[in-house]
Amino acid sequence: MRAVTITRPGGPEVLEVALVPDPQPGPSDLLVEVEAAGINRADLLQREGHYPAPPGTPPWPGLEVAGVVRAVGAAVGARGGTGPGSDERWQPGDRVAALLPGGGYAERVVVAAELALHVPDHVPTNDAAALPEALATAWTVLETGRATPGETLLVRGGSGGVGSVTVQLAHALGLRVLATAGGRERVERVARLVPDGSLVVLDHRADDLVEQVRAATDGRGVDVVLDVLGAGGLADNVAMLALDGRVVVIGLQRGRRAQIDLGELLARRGAVLTTTLRSRSSSDKARIMSEVRTRAWPLVADGRVRPVVHATLPFEQAGRAHELLASGEVLGKLLLVP
Repeated sequence: MRAVTITRPGGPEVLEVALVPDPQPGPSDLLVEVEAAGINRADLLQREGHYPAPPGTPPWPGLEVAGVVRAVGAAVGARGGTGPGSDERWQPGDRVAALLPGGGYAERVVVAAELALHVPDHVPTNDAAALPEALATAWTVLETGRATPGETLLVRGGSGGVGSVTVQLAHALGLRVLATAGGRERVERVARLVPDGSLVVLDHRADDLVEQVRAATDGRGVDVVLDVLGAGGLADNVAMLALDGRVVVIGLQRGRRAQIDLGELLARRGAVLTTTLRSRSSSDKARIMSEVRTRAWPLVADGRVRPVVHATLPFEQAGRAHELLASGEVLGKLLLVP
């Protein structure tokens, strides 16, 4: 089969379509013919040599796919199956969206059934590839940050693949949501992700973001911050917290090392927390996807959470897709198609 491989660590030019062995499913797996693969920042790090694939995972990138089931392992759906979600019934021809530890940039993938989701009838198969990793990450942020209905969540980077899904999910779950985006046009586009007009979107290019957040919350601050910036956003994030607020860091786009005013954090009784997805154990990912399946996926089925797709490119333009994602101009997800 064809896959987008990494010929050596480096820039987008090292991505190359090549022939690789077909995957072999086990008894608890699905064999999926890929119609689209989602692109994530972790893929860029892997291409650069900074985020190697976990042991036993194909060495090419791709953390989420959508496609059609072509074969079903003997143990899939059996009573008393192998883990959360193993009681799902699958058959060849079903449309599927799935979370992977890697290897999604390929014509076919093997997916653990407990990490797979049936694609709702109204969602195009390709678009569904924008959801598994984003929803699973969003769920871990809400879980880690102990976010509850009625609290206020600030999503730094509401135009990103994770951010655009998180604002919809959190709103549907009863949180008040604020988000940031860069520039007037992107602010307006992100605001439209929540049709009822309740989403407050702030321009992070302004010099007074902390003051904007304070004004939008009547001086109180926010209960939870989803942060993708890392070091470069930490001081502002702490300054924007309400009493007992929590910052949840999921990315390091502006650096790894920062100084923090512990006095300010103490005054707010605040906490700085972190979470990741790819490095978790298979059992933990199965648990998270079980939560997504029961709590978040019904919101996709009823249309309250929608995939946000910026563009779809062929495998041969994988390098261009990585350049686009690195540019910071993407709103939502980029997808690759075989």
